[in-house]
Amino acid sequence: MGGFSRTVTAVTVAVVIAVWLAESAAAVWLELPQKGTKCVSEEIQPNVVVLADYLLMFEGNAYNHPTMAVKVTSPYGNTLHHNENATVGQFSFTTSEAGNYLACFWIDNDIKEAGASVNIDWKIGIAAKDWDSVARKEKLEGVELELRKLEAAVEAIHQNLLYLKAREAEMRIVSEKTNSRVAWFSIMSLGVCIAVSVLQSWHLQGYFRKKKLI
Repeated sequence: MGGFSRTVTAVTVAVVIAVWLAESAAAVWLELPQKGTKCVSEEIQPNVVVLADYLLMFEGNAYNHPTMAVKVTSPYGNTLHHNENATVGQFSFTTSEAGNYLACFWIDNDIKEAGASVNIDWKIGIAAKDWDSVARKEKLEGVELELRKLEAAVEAIHQNLLYLKAREAEMRIVSEKTNSRVAWFSIMSLGVCIAVSVLQSWHLQGYFRKKKLI
């Protein structure tokens, strides 16, 4: 019974890792408007490798077709990749800061095809790693290579959990500071209201004495 339980646990872990790997590598289709920009974003933690291939799909002949411009920016607005008059291309970088990385695409010539779209093959983390080169370099085959992939996936998941934990701690600190400021603001508002009430009462008493009403 114990062996069966361990087998089920191992299979469950393998399935979870496989799902996580699939989410780290995704293909995205964007319909490009004749005017305007279409963007896709991904929230990524620091020190993560990102690799993406993009391909413009269009209806028409090969000699008279639209081209697109591509711009990839970091969370702080730094340009990581820029390409113009392109129908196909690739960008890769290693993230230096946490946040949303933005990739924007738009038609940049006078040929406005209504059916133009872009296919983006976006890979993040270990999904962007060239495992064929790793296998050749370290002479890994079959199960050994799969175990190396699972080891890298577990490490990536661990780093992601640490990142989420750090983000949670930052959000908790911000929340505590906000609550503290709201409490002090409430106390100050109450103090101002009391002071205004006392001044009004003093002013009214002086007015009534002057008029000999009290």
